[in-house]
Amino acid sequence: MIQVGTVAELRHWVGRWRRDELGVALVPTMGNLHRGHLELVRRARALADRVVVSLFVNPMQFGAGEDFEAYPRTLEQDQSLVETGGAQLLFAPAVPEVYPRPAGEQTRVEVPGLSNILCGASRPGHFVGVATVVCKLFNMVQPDIAVFGEKDFQQLLVLRRMVEDLGMAIRVVGAPTVREADGLALSSRNGYLSAEQRARAPALYRTLGETVAALQGGRRDFAELEREGAERLRQAGLKPDYLSIRRATDLGRATAGDLDLVVLGAAYLGRARLIDNLRVGPLDSPGARG
Repeated sequence: MIQVGTVAELRHWVGRWRRDELGVALVPTMGNLHRGHLELVRRARALADRVVVSLFVNPMQFGAGEDFEAYPRTLEQDQSLVETGGAQLLFAPAVPEVYPRPAGEQTRVEVPGLSNILCGASRPGHFVGVATVVCKLFNMVQPDIAVFGEKDFQQLLVLRRMVEDLGMAIRVVGAPTVREADGLALSSRNGYLSAEQRARAPALYRTLGETVAALQGGRRDFAELEREGAERLRQAGLKPDYLSIRRATDLGRATAGDLDLVVLGAAYLGRARLIDNLRVGPLDSPGARG
C-alpha cells in the first residue's frame, strides 16, 4: 500500500491509474479506524479498481468545546487496517496541506437547509466543515465513487445534495451501519465510554427499533412517538439530544402520507455523543434496516 501526505503525491498516483483507465473510489475518514471503516473500504474495493482512503482529522467540523485536540490519532493502527481492507493508497495530509489559508480566510461550502437541522442544530457549523473538507477531497482525488457509512445519515444526504448541486461526476454510495452484537453502532467515539456506560449505550438502538415497530404497526402520532422515545432514552441513563421521525429523501418533517421514513436519534452518554438511525419504508413493508 502507498502512503502519501501531499496533494502532489496523491495526484501522481491517481494520474497513473487514470492513464490505465482504472476506476477510483475514495473512502474519507478521520482515522481511529474500526471494523465499520474496514467495511467501507471493502465496499469501495468491490466497486472500483483502486481505492484511496483519506485520513484527516478535520478541524473545521469541530465546534467550540468539542474534542478536536483529544480526538484519537492512531496512524500505525489505521495503516494496518486500511491495508487489510485492500486499499491501494492512504492519503494522510497535515492540516496546512488541506487548509493553506488561516481559518478566517478559508473558502467554505454550505448546503443550506439540510445542514441546519438535527445534528446541525446541535453543532452549528459542523456540516459546513464536513461539506468543505469533502469537497476539497473530491477535488484532490477526483474519484468516480465515494463511500460513506449510513450511520451518519444526515451527513450522507448533505454530501449527496452537494454533489448534485455542484454538478460533480461522483457517485456517493451509502454502506450499511456495522453494529456490535447488542446493536450499538460502531463509532470511534465509543472508546470514550466506560464499562458502565457501554452497557447502557445500546438503549439508543433499542429505542429506535421500538419507534420503527410502532410506525410499522400503524401509529402516525409522530410527535408523541418522538416524546416517548426521548423519555425511554432518559430512563436508560442517556441524555437525549433528539429523536426524530423524518422523510428519508430530504429529512423533512414526516406527515401521515409519507411512506419512506427514517428514525434518527442522538444522545449524550458521558463524554460520548452517540448517533444512529433506522430506516422505515415503505410503511406497508415488514422490514426495516439500519
